[in-house]
Amino acid sequence: MLYAVLCYASEDVVGSWTKEQDDAVMGKLLDVQQRYANAGKLGPVARLLPTTAATTLRKVKGESLVIDGPFAETKEQFLGFYTVDVENLDEALQFARELSEVNPSGGSYEIRPVSVFSPATVKS
Repeated sequence: MLYAVLCYASEDVVGSWTKEQDDAVMGKLLDVQQRYANAGKLGPVARLLPTTAATTLRKVKGESLVIDGPFAETKEQFLGFYTVDVENLDEALQFARELSEVNPSGGSYEIRPVSVFSPATVKS
């Protein structure tokens, strides 16, 4: 089963880390990732740039409106994601637990099943 593990945390906390602190956290996360990659269970992984680099397109009254930033009304921002191909939800939860154990920023991990849609494989 394919799962997306979405990572949320305080961007202010993560953004305040020194390069050394960030490198140390990323190294610990890489250790977790490597175990799953070696088992053939890790798919694409992405770390998003800060929300200050984001652009949002909203449809308002039938018109598209492009604005700078995500303008999320939350204390935690979406910072990145992992894709894992594991047997079940319990295994996806274990992966998220391992990530959270080595990540000092706290935050939360949303685990969501993924349904792959590939237009190239749809026949007319």
